[in-house]
Amino acid sequence: MATVADQLIDVLVQSGVRRIYGVVGDSLNPVVDAVRRTGGSARGGIDWVHVRNEEAGAFAAAAEAQLTGRLAVCAGSCGPGNLHLLQGVYDAHRSGAPVLAIASHIPSTQIGTGFFQETHPQQLFAECSHYCEMVSSPEQMPRLARIAVQNAVGRRGAAVLVLPGDVSHEPAAHATGESASLGSPPAVVPAEADIARLADRIDRAEKVMIMAGAGCRDAHDEVLALAEAAGAPVGHSLRGKEFVQYSNPFDVGMSGLLGYGACYEAMHEADLVLLLGTDFPYDNFLPQRNTVQVDIDPSRMGRRSVLEFGVQGDVGATIRAVLPRLRKREDRSFLHAMLRKHERGLQRVVDAYTNEVSKHIPLHPEFVADVLDEEAAEDAVFTVDTGMCNVWAARYITPNGRRRILGSFVHGSMANALPHAIGAQAADPGRQVVAMCGDGGLAMLMGELLTLKTHALPVKAVVFNNSSLGMVKLEMLVDGLPEFGTDHDQVDFAGIARAAGLYARRAEKPGEVRDGIRDILAHDGPAVLDVVTDPNALSIPPNITAAQVKGFALAASKTVLSGGVGKMLELAKSNLRNIPRP
Repeated sequence: MATVADQLIDVLVQSGVRRIYGVVGDSLNPVVDAVRRTGGSARGGIDWVHVRNEEAGAFAAAAEAQLTGRLAVCAGSCGPGNLHLLQGVYDAHRSGAPVLAIASHIPSTQIGTGFFQETHPQQLFAECSHYCEMVSSPEQMPRLARIAVQNAVGRRGAAVLVLPGDVSHEPAAHATGESASLGSPPAVVPAEADIARLADRIDRAEKVMIMAGAGCRDAHDEVLALAEAAGAPVGHSLRGKEFVQYSNPFDVGMSGLLGYGACYEAMHEADLVLLLGTDFPYDNFLPQRNTVQVDIDPSRMGRRSVLEFGVQGDVGATIRAVLPRLRKREDRSFLHAMLRKHERGLQRVVDAYTNEVSKHIPLHPEFVADVLDEEAAEDAVFTVDTGMCNVWAARYITPNGRRRILGSFVHGSMANALPHAIGAQAADPGRQVVAMCGDGGLAMLMGELLTLKTHALPVKAVVFNNSSLGMVKLEMLVDGLPEFGTDHDQVDFAGIARAAGLYARRAEKPGEVRDGIRDILAHDGPAVLDVVTDPNALSIPPNITAAQVKGFALAASKTVLSGGVGKMLELAKSNLRNIPRP
């Protein structure tokens, strides 16, 4: 006889789920046994992907969902298992990844008694999910499972089913039946009045600038068409980089703490800033005037910047509707000025800093990231640890429309790169997946190296090993504080990886970097390159306040402040070729 757990797994199979990431144990055992009895994905069922920490399982599910656009699932046992799960579920939800978390619970008759491992999962997960409900009786299944799936897929975020172990083991009360989940999301077109208002505002502006975010994922061509029509330079957020920067003759870089180029100047000199599909969080980098926002989610309107007005709609659909209404703009002086300023800014930092990094010992991380960018596959997936690895990915990994760059860019959790890589690789076993790991992040969830070995996942981990929490050090320097508690003992991560049964190399000299990267990328299986990098190679934002400069002057006498931008200078130079000389 089918159980409640069987029904849950049947619904997931019908929804296209092929794997669940988690750690087996006590209250979750009936669900795990139901997975076992499906026979695995090779037989039309579901695989159980055993991770070493439930947090990593949720991160893996988040990456799979972002890479595929489809529902991914993670699971944790009662009490501590749920608490471990929580971190990665937050990341999935804030990234808009359709993830269902199965949070098993203590026996239903013990809830409220202070029982062993008792927590309150519905309260714990309420803040990081669109839907969180407990299955209290067999009669609620499979209905609640389907509602949870629809919430995760339809609202693009996390949904949580809390399932007491005894309830999951009970016989099903209803037939499971067949039911298809939600299809592709619609392209939301703004109201006619909003389209007319937007077109009029663009036409009246003399200097238009576009700030593009992850909401432009499927609108690359439309964004460039709008930039062409409006004579607008195009900047981007970190999450928008992979979707709008490639093949973009209007590119002026990125704003924010990790930014570079003329994006900040373009925003503040424009008399109209179009925020397209971005929830860019750092309001102090935004001009707070002359701003119109286009977003499919009305809750994001105006929460980062003062707006003249907002337009609710899909970015691509909105641009397609507004383009025919725009007058042809002859004056390109603002665009050309910003492109020149962008190129000059990049040239200065490259000339001043990056030309000699290939000879420096300890190794500069910019050099490592630059070589990795050159050697990685054209369709590689990069997963990036929070911290300085975000900087190196933002400035050195070149998007091309086929590569993906995944990170904890909204939640900002450490230790995400390796578990994100697990999910990306499990979802697409034949694709090159590269985890750009900070040594601090890798040390947090280092047990997931064993997960790579267990499941023979050919992830390539490049460890930026500077024996320091570099971003925290930078934060202290900006505040004028002496660095404290950021440095730690050197660790031989290559030796640890070998002990875990992985192929590994260590690079300490410039001549070892390219060979090491080529070697691990070519290896048939999981591999680790441990690169010893300079702990004093930090990054300075392109626009900082006088107080921050004072902080650096007080505390950064030995610190290298880089503005390296990899291939971005080449792109900027190529974009100047079609500009008339002043």
